[in-house]
Amino acid sequence: MNLEGRKIIVNKSSKDLSELLKSPENYKEFMPDGLQKFETREDGFKFGLQGMPEIALKIDEVTDEKAVLKSASSSLDFTLTATLKPLNENQTEVQMLFEGKFNPFIKMMVEKPLQNFINTLTDKIEAYK
Repeated sequence: MNLEGRKIIVNKSSKDLSELLKSPENYKEFMPDGLQKFETREDGFKFGLQGMPEIALKIDEVTDEKAVLKSASSSLDFTLTATLKPLNENQTEVQMLFEGKFNPFIKMMVEKPLQNFINTLTDKIEAYK
């Protein structure tokens, strides 16, 4: 299952964004309203949203071109990637891409909430100063 967020322009360099995305505690800024739990770990974070199970993510790779988060749970196999495309010194195009391997039943249950989550992340990153 693949999902895409809309492309946005952030008024930060890709280097500044990648530095921001290397630190687990910074991800709290991008979480949707209804956040009930947020715990940082050395290599990632765990969060809980109202009406959804807790999700643990590991920061797998961060470069000036992308930030890759992977599921820290062996029962869910997915990655969430933020692509970072520099437009100039102070602007970067960002797009969230989700790729997961789910059975058809799970896919049916999670597709809409995940798309909403990606849309909210996109909105929060776009509004970040």
